[in-house]
Amino acid sequence: MGRLTGKTALVTGSSRGIGRAVAVRLAEQGALVAVHYTSNEEAARETVTTIEKDGGSAFAVRAELGVPGDVDELFGGLAEGLRERTGTSGLSILVNNAAVKVAGPVEDATPEDFDRLYAVNVKAPFFLIQRALPHLSEGGRVINISSGLTRLGDPSSVTYAMTKGALEQLAPHLAKLLGPRGITINTVLPGATRTGAAFWEDPALVEEITEMSALKRVGEAGDVADVVTFLASDEARWITGSSVDATGGSLVA
Repeated sequence: MGRLTGKTALVTGSSRGIGRAVAVRLAEQGALVAVHYTSNEEAARETVTTIEKDGGSAFAVRAELGVPGDVDELFGGLAEGLRERTGTSGLSILVNNAAVKVAGPVEDATPEDFDRLYAVNVKAPFFLIQRALPHLSEGGRVINISSGLTRLGDPSSVTYAMTKGALEQLAPHLAKLLGPRGITINTVLPGATRTGAAFWEDPALVEEITEMSALKRVGEAGDVADVVTFLASDEARWITGSSVDATGGSLVA
């Protein structure tokens, strides 16, 4: 019996990276996990297969976020998958992890990129929470994945950091709305986390990131997933409206 046995979870953007690690951890603790993806069905299936090989339960659900009808598409697939497996569309845990990032000189930023980042990173999580409200069970969990870049200046990532800063406002403002139902809402701020991106092949960059951490190593997706899993558990029932630094001490002055 895991800490999350009998729970259902939706993890957006969970076909790879931090989202995949979160989905796997939640399933290891007994949750039935909806693995959301945008276009890479094969990667989503791999996540589901990994979970099932370890004895967990999961299913994939597709929806492109940040476009008209995104929430309807996602919750339509989610409700269908949950009813097939549990008989209801009740949701215990919502993890808003999906995000897009465009980095580069401020001078090269475009209105199109700006609008896309806000649509995926801010608008989609807000309306996913709104849609989830009638489905969230008593004592449920909402966990939003932000970024340590909201606390660390990087001109090349200013638009992305702005969207994550906006995302962080959801927890303190919605905590009192959700609290009477025993639902907590919190934000996790990962630092530089090894997810398989090409830039991790640069030894100089890895060394620079390592030196930034108080723990003198780079972050792994599992490090963040463990924090999310804790917040999803009953042990975190007294934490809400908070932001949790999961940067390995990279923000310590």
